[in-house]
Amino acid sequence: MSGQSSVGNAGVYEAGDQRNLPESERPENQVERFEEGQEHSHKDNDSKDQRSIANRLAAAKDQNDPHEGSGKHKTIEDRAAELDPTLPARLHGNEPSRGAKIDKSIEDEEAEILRRKDESAAAKKKNH
Repeated sequence: MSGQSSVGNAGVYEAGDQRNLPESERPENQVERFEEGQEHSHKDNDSKDQRSIANRLAAAKDQNDPHEGSGKHKTIEDRAAELDPTLPARLHGNEPSRGAKIDKSIEDEEAEILRRKDESAAAKKKNH
């Protein structure tokens, strides 16, 4: 019965392999774990991170803009979709979706409206 308590045996209370090395036995180049920090261990846009809104916005800009050093490059389909919403489907030999056709018609209408406005502005400027 020696070494036993009413709540368990002595093994419950022994640290065993959970003990830390004394300072005298630690290697000199070993760094405490909480001071280490791994690169890319946190997401740049983590909502629970304690960063200012300005820092979050700057991180989001870098994340979304391939020209700002994020390393992300647009695919051929992404670049084609910027030019014409129906182009990615046609590049693959498919008929564009109804939504892509509607987007294309809206873009065409807006381009026509802008063209007419530019012409009328140029005509007014010419008359004055």
